Amino acid sequence: MLQGRVSEILRGNRTVTSLEAIERVAVGLGMPDPARIMLGIAPVYPAGLDHLGPSGRAELLEVYPSQAAARPEIERRAAHAEVVEVLAVRGLGILGLNDSLLRARVCNREVTVRALLLDPDGEAARRRATEIGENHPSFAAGVRLSLELLADLANDGATIEGYVYDLLPTWRVISLDDTLFVSAFGEVHEGHTSPMYQLGPSPHGAFWRGIRRFTDELRRTARRVI
Repeated sequence: MLQGRVSEILRGNRTVTSLEAIERVAVGLGMPDPARIMLGIAPVYPAGLDHLGPSGRAELLEVYPSQAAARPEIERRAAHAEVVEVLAVRGLGILGLNDSLLRARVCNREVTVRALLLDPDGEAARRRATEIGENHPSFAAGVRLSLELLADLANDGATIEGYVYDLLPTWRVISLDDTLFVSAFGEVHEGHTSPMYQLGPSPHGAFWRGIRRFTDELRRTARRVI
């Protein structure tokens, strides 16, 4: 791109609308994948994903080694989210305590919050407690504490829906409007210590649609307690 044209763009006298031109700018500046996606162009992925088109590859926005690494981006997106949905086990680190990841946002009365936690009285809670080496009464007490604290917020005017499910937990999901932060529960690992994937909707992305469908159906069949 000629220097004169670049100067016109910087002064605002010329607007770049061609995706081809935007792609050249992104390559020339060495933009990271999140910036490329914000411009509407495909991220740079390993060759093994070349069979997907740009919209399919754009489903995976970022991969973090843990929730702690993803925290700045989660908090940034949560600050503007109108709908916050959480699928977790106890939810203490996400919602339940005063210093939890999303606590400040869920207190906002203009935000709709849907929390889906493990039924403390269900068989799945007993199995999960055994998996991670905890006794069931103390494990269940953690779930109940989160539910009680969320109920207190609802009584104070926050828009909160609380559900409990009885299914051995596999996915841990933080949904901020259309952006999903997904991690997994293993037999001995908690969700906050597993790698976390940031997903956005795309026409051909199967992961985002599958996780969304799973959480919607799990909430539909769960028992509402708040």
